[in-house]
Parts: sequence; structure tokens; C-alpha cells
Amino acid sequence: MKIPTLIALLAASMLAGGAAQAQERVWRCGNEYTNNAADAQRRNCKLMEGGNVTVVQGASAAARPAAASAGAGGSATAARAPAGSPRVESAEQRQRDSDARAVLEAELQKAQARQAELQREYNNGEPEKQGSEAKNYQKYLDRVAEMKAQIARNESDIAGLQRELSRLPAR
Repeated sequence: MKIPTLIALLAASMLAGGAAQAQERVWRCGNEYTNNAADAQRRNCKLMEGGNVTVVQGASAAARPAAASAGAGGSATAARAPAGSPRVESAEQRQRDSDARAVLEAELQKAQARQAELQREYNNGEPEKQGSEAKNYQKYLDRVAEMKAQIARNESDIAGLQRELSRLPAR
């Protein structure tokens, strides 16, 4: 009975010891981190103590200025597709834009029809009372508030659809 407990205790201590050794010492050198002691001493870096450090690699410093200068140059081709994305023929792209415009216009028409219906039901803030609302005025007020919120949401949807349509190239 004591031997299995002892084996389990030894295994746990070895695992804990291995985890403690897995984290190397890390130094901070400005906005960079290193685990190379010689490099850290040469660059006068500060030792990081406490929790673990996770570093996520971003774009290299050499690539950033080139991209920034291309955008700042004001060229007409500043907005480009990401590297490696497939090229689309202009006729095919025009067809896609036309399809997108048709879908957005259909959605806009539905939203505008829904808005007209909501406005008609809302009746300038005084919709017709329904069933139990004659006895329970709070139900009526809640329904009126909900109708007002639906109208506001639908107006927001219409504005968003119109914005998207304005972003598409003209036919």
C-alpha cells in the first residue's frame, strides 16, 4: 500500500521539477524579449521575473516602413488584394458587384416595406389597443416601446444597406 503511494509521489515531484526547468530565464530589451543571457548582458536588458512570457511574432520591422510609405504616397493602387489571393477578371468582378448590388437592393426594398408597415401600426405613437391591453395599460405601453425599438432598428438596417450600396461601384 505504501509503495504505490511513494511511486505516485515520486512521479509527481519529477513532473513538477521538469515543469520548473522548462521555463528559461527571460530578459526584456525594450520591446523585445530574449532568453540568450550573453545577448541580454551585451544589450543591458532587464531580467523578467514572475509569470511566464508569451511573445507573438508580428510583421518584421523592415516590412512595416515599406508598407507605410506605399500607403502614404497617395497612389491610386494603395488598396490591393492580399498576396496569394487569386486574381479575378474584371468582367467577373463586375458580375459579382452587380449580383451584390441586386441582393442589397432587394434587402433594402424589404426593409423599406417593413418600415412602412411598422410606421402604419405605430400610428404616431398611438397604436390600436389589443385585447387585454384595455385592462392592463402597462402591456400597451410595453408594446408601444417595443414597436418604437423595432422602428429604430429597422431604420438602422436601412441606413446600413444604403451605406453598403454606396460603397459598390456604379453600374
